[in-house]
Amino acid sequence: MPSTPGTAVVRPPLSNCWRAAASLLAAAVLLTACGDDDGDGVRLPPEGARVDYQLGGAYPPPDGVEAVIRDVTAEPAPDRYGICYVNAFQTQPGTLEQWRRDHDDLLLRDGGELVTDPDWPDEALLDTSTEANREALAEVVGADLERCARAGFAAVEPDNLDSWTRSHGLLDDADNLAFAALLAERAHDLGLAIAQKNAPDLGAAGRDTAHLDFAIAEECEVHDECAAYTDVYGRHVIEIEYTDNGRDAFAAACAARGEEISVLLRDRDVLPAGADGYVAQWC
Repeated sequence: MPSTPGTAVVRPPLSNCWRAAASLLAAAVLLTACGDDDGDGVRLPPEGARVDYQLGGAYPPPDGVEAVIRDVTAEPAPDRYGICYVNAFQTQPGTLEQWRRDHDDLLLRDGGELVTDPDWPDEALLDTSTEANREALAEVVGADLERCARAGFAAVEPDNLDSWTRSHGLLDDADNLAFAALLAERAHDLGLAIAQKNAPDLGAAGRDTAHLDFAIAEECEVHDECAAYTDVYGRHVIEIEYTDNGRDAFAAACAARGEEISVLLRDRDVLPAGADGYVAQWC
């Protein structure tokens, strides 16, 4: 995760009538959205489209942008394919106290201490280690998926799929894949496509086991990981490179894949347009 997006609210599950309404709304939006059908009745982002990553704050998309990624607390960009960011495997910044009050038993602990992301210490890992926990978490995180569908997004980006790598060995990839499969089922029921965010070492398991539809890959050129996504998802990959790695990686990505997949260069803080330090560039 490149930056701290807007604070998401941990919401209770919606009623059945709200779920039905969300499904109908998502279906209506998807009928007019551009993109390819993945076979599950959801629409994927258009292949090779110009995609804007707006986690640091929403702003009018630049000319030529066809798809926009925004936080779950934001509204989708009008007349664009919308992807909704949800921090699905860790707590969203600013929500930890609410999690501790309402869902304390679903937070991962090691020797009684919360396990947090070393790069984002205000984000505690969610405990996906048991089936009961995963089912309960699917209800909590599922409320955010419903929020995405109700707002009119076409897809969801569940972040921190790779949280098991920061879990002190308390979680493994199978735990997170099983949880991702529950989220994918909920997303598809709502008419949303769902992305694999990072975690290239999963190989084809994200697609074949968790039934994820496309990939969003950060810095895969820098880490020589891009083939791990394109080998599985073909052209349905959105690649994001960051300016603090220099521009050589972005140039190499454009030369290697810029005519096949979506490739974007952004500032690390994914700042809104007009802010000092904002960078957005496409191949």
